Amino acid sequence: MNHFLDIHKTDPADLHRMISEAKRIKTARKGLPKGTPDAEAVLANHMVALIFEKPSTRTRVSFDVGVRQMGGQTMVLSGSDMQLGHGETIADTARVLSRYVDLIMIRTFEESTLLEMAEHATVPVINGLTNRTHPCQIMADVLTYEEHHGSIRDKKVVWLGDGNNVVASLIHAAGQFGFDITISAPETLQPEAGFVAWAREKGVNVELESNPQKAVEGADLVVTDTWVSMHDSQTTKERRHNQLRAYQVDDALMAHAKPDALFMHCLPAHRGEEVTSSVMDGPQSVIWDEAENRLHAQKAVMRWCLGK
Repeated sequence: MNHFLDIHKTDPADLHRMISEAKRIKTARKGLPKGTPDAEAVLANHMVALIFEKPSTRTRVSFDVGVRQMGGQTMVLSGSDMQLGHGETIADTARVLSRYVDLIMIRTFEESTLLEMAEHATVPVINGLTNRTHPCQIMADVLTYEEHHGSIRDKKVVWLGDGNNVVASLIHAAGQFGFDITISAPETLQPEAGFVAWAREKGVNVELESNPQKAVEGADLVVTDTWVSMHDSQTTKERRHNQLRAYQVDDALMAHAKPDALFMHCLPAHRGEEVTSSVMDGPQSVIWDEAENRLHAQKAVMRWCLGK
């Protein structure tokens, strides 16, 4: 039984196998209607619990569709349905769910909820997102880069904006897949120092560069994310906009990257804030491939978790 809790907790060889498997899965489905089952119904007779304490579009749809395409069934549960950690302990919830389902995906707030779920579940648990990390998104990002430009090893990846959960997993991926990463963010919004130290110990170059123009020079991939969360107060939103305005990805900024550099954004995006529409809809943007690849990457993750 394999949990998929974070990229840095998963063996690099397994990560590479998952990316290769995702490529194979995607190729095999080319041209098929979305509701057509995979030729290999590897989740036939399997039930998967999808738990959402946080709202979701891409995570919910991609996991749900992925399970169905692999022949399985899903049970979608919200945090209010379960009252995780309130009416019943997380540990007891994990024990009970394990009697009903074969796999658990959880999208939650606190990392401790994920870890306690995995500790007490007797079926695999997948991190669909926590406040600290978002590994499934970055697996899709690596898949997207490699299908466009080949191996991501030794490439320069640049992150612009808030040092949030997405860049945390991107830093982990740098260490596991062997690419360099430059993070351009205000001093007050840097990623956790522990994440940076871990990647540097793995032998990759991690740079913190506050000047966004300098940061993107020679970049193979430019990545950003929203500046605010739906749970942020109005005061927090205004403060973050003021702090991050200089880190907007526009055509002038992309001109400092390599001519064939790709642009990614995990979505949803606030057009005209962290990125302009001209970049999102421009020739270097691969955001729609990136969104689709959540499906294929997560199918590979689920197969790995269940030894399929």
